[in-house]
Amino acid sequence: MPSARSFKGTIASRGYAEGDLFSLSAEVRTYQASGDTGTETARLRLAREAAVTEIAALIAHTEAEAAEILEFQLAMLEDEALSEPALAAIARGQGAFSAWQVALEAEITTYLASDNEYFRARAADLRDIMQRVLRALTGAAEIAPPPGTILYGDDITPSQFLTRDWVQGGAVVLRQGSAASHVAMLARARGVPMLVGVAELDGATGDPALVDAEGGMLTLSPDGATLAQFRFAATQSRLRREEAAAIAHRAAATADGTPVKVLVNVATPDDVDAIDIAICDGVGLMRTEFLYAGGLPDEETQFAAYRRVVEWARGKPVVIRTVDAGGDKPVPGFTVEEANPFLGLRGIRLALAKPEIFRVQIRALLRASFLGNVSVMLPMVSLASEYRAALDLFREESERLTAAKVRHSIPVLGIMVEVPAAAISPELLSEAAFFSIGSNDLTQYVMAAGRDNGAVAGLNDVTHPSVIALICNVVRYGEMKKIPVSLCGDAGGDPAAIPALLNAGLRSVSVVPAQLPLAKLAISSVRLEG
Repeated sequence: MPSARSFKGTIASRGYAEGDLFSLSAEVRTYQASGDTGTETARLRLAREAAVTEIAALIAHTEAEAAEILEFQLAMLEDEALSEPALAAIARGQGAFSAWQVALEAEITTYLASDNEYFRARAADLRDIMQRVLRALTGAAEIAPPPGTILYGDDITPSQFLTRDWVQGGAVVLRQGSAASHVAMLARARGVPMLVGVAELDGATGDPALVDAEGGMLTLSPDGATLAQFRFAATQSRLRREEAAAIAHRAAATADGTPVKVLVNVATPDDVDAIDIAICDGVGLMRTEFLYAGGLPDEETQFAAYRRVVEWARGKPVVIRTVDAGGDKPVPGFTVEEANPFLGLRGIRLALAKPEIFRVQIRALLRASFLGNVSVMLPMVSLASEYRAALDLFREESERLTAAKVRHSIPVLGIMVEVPAAAISPELLSEAAFFSIGSNDLTQYVMAAGRDNGAVAGLNDVTHPSVIALICNVVRYGEMKKIPVSLCGDAGGDPAAIPALLNAGLRSVSVVPAQLPLAKLAISSVRLEG
């Protein structure tokens, strides 16, 4: 029996899994080119059409978040520009199979070489598209991994993940990959353990494996002592989750009785279908980027999305963030091409630079505010002038809606504290009605370490004294000036970070729904210092 080997990786989705490795390598295919340019062109077009049909069928039977990912692929596949290099190669005498493969591999290489993490993460979608068309060209069927296996390889495509039955366990371990990829988001939503950046992985299909996606470790061919220790940790984790589920409906409080508000982050309106409003204190962050996935949304589309969440909340607070486009979230017709998008025209900077687009969102928010307890927060605010400019736009659009006799109200307007300047000198932004600390961006900016870059993952730590000091600074100023302060980044739902956050003075956090029970359990075990 081979000796045990361990490999370190970056956690993309937490949990434990035990099973045999199964390679994600593409299946062997054979293709016989006809030698006729017209025939090869027709074959490629038919294969593309077959792939489009397959994706459309998957979308029809997939929940909202996954459907959006597949819609992204569908849009790319239907874009004629994607096929132009392959069609040109066929015109020069190349077969459809090799022409498509070479053209897509070149595109994938370009995406992987990008300085933008968003584009690097989308390389998996391109690979998915490539493989789907190649299968259609050869008539090959995708090989289904046995239930409970640990899928491993360089990367995994969204459809490989979506067609897998995860109810029976399993995990994903990738040599490359990204914690920002579509698959990583799906894994977190489904509770599937996932590690990325396990660069030295040298296993083979059938090797027994242990995935510790709490400690970021993969172990192959474990010995008896290692296996026993792993199973004990996995059991303890399961018991903690069961305990957390049992207290999910209770109001959150520390061990010494200090109440803590726990709200939820909403990525799309469909998220609320799986959440009982009774177990949370409202919505601390409703993202609006999903509305811009297919282009610029109109006012009615936006209003309908906001209305759905506000009505679900039944009077509890709903904090809606204006579109945080830019950075790793490009939007055609809105964002601009930049060498360093995280330090460029993103968030409120972009919205104010293109007020004609921002005004559409503002009108929808004004109308939604009339329906319930709505607040609006502005992302990436660095200057008081940005806050004032946004407030002026809200007032101007309010006047127009009043003239048109449209029911609305001006919401409470606060800011995200994610730029270090705002956290260092919150007094310069004292006009804001509330502060919501965006721990993800604040940490990466303070530590100068990209939050999705596995090479510097160890630096991206919200509990670093420098980050905690800034959080303390914002909380203290908020207490002094009676400005409410919350935190809506991933750290709010991280049991390991919660003690430090509470001892920094935070009494309100907003977490992704899947993290809410464990966050409440972690809060209940904290005894505040002093």
